[in-house]
Amino acid sequence: DVQLQASGGGLVQAGGSLRLSCAASGFTFDDYTIAWFRQAPGKEREGVSCISTSDGSTKAADSVKGRFTISSDNAKNTVYLQMNRLQPEDTAVYFCAAGPHVLLSLWVLDVEYDYWGQGTDVTVSS
Repeated sequence: DVQLQASGGGLVQAGGSLRLSCAASGFTFDDYTIAWFRQAPGKEREGVSCISTSDGSTKAADSVKGRFTISSDNAKNTVYLQMNRLQPEDTAVYFCAAGPHVLLSLWVLDVEYDYWGQGTDVTVSS
């Protein structure tokens, strides 16, 4: 069975950092695009960042560029999202997703992803 296990969320003060992990199993990890999405209360789900596990190419939303860094450890089948200088507007449930043939130009479209993990809550207090 395909599984994506997201973890690492929590409560942090503005300006703080968190590292989210997405542990994957059940598919050929090094041939997928893995993305982080988030959904804040009352808002639509939005793409945060993605990485191609085959060549390490990455994309990020403008709102997180310079603060969030996505990385992949293919030996551990795990993708990380290092989140620095967190702001209250980063508060959301964060989800990881995986898709086998996602064009990086379409990475923000959630329909491109076949598999989704459960969310992990991130709360940033002001």
